Amino acid sequence: MNNLAIRLTLVIPFYETLIVGGWNQLFPRSFYDNFPTVDLNPPFNDHFSQDFGGATLGIALVLGIALVKPKTHYAVPAALAYSIFSIPHFFYHLLNTFPPSPAQTVFLHTVNAVVAILGLCPIVLAVLRDRRVTKGAAAT
Repeated sequence: MNNLAIRLTLVIPFYETLIVGGWNQLFPRSFYDNFPTVDLNPPFNDHFSQDFGGATLGIALVLGIALVKPKTHYAVPAALAYSIFSIPHFFYHLLNTFPPSPAQTVFLHTVNAVVAILGLCPIVLAVLRDRRVTKGAAAT
């Protein structure tokens, strides 16, 4: 497991948090009205939306640092920060959201499951890489 594999697993969470966070921070009403399934959880709250956008951009920042420098001490905290959001988010929608169509249900749960799992991948890859490096150093 090399730096490229870790970077590849950080790309989607980075861009997802950058786009979602930026859109929510800068255009909260547009995000609420236009992002798929968000309007299924009323009511709209401008303050909450902007705060969520700012926090999401903070996660994007640490993911971006880990993307540029995929060292374990960057990648693991960044992926954990992302996972602390994405895993409960998946379960919230799984248990609380009632989209009006089966297609929306499948879309919402599939996308949320993929991003929740993807957030854990850099952690696993970094730990495996470090174990391999440690074993290689011990053998020499």
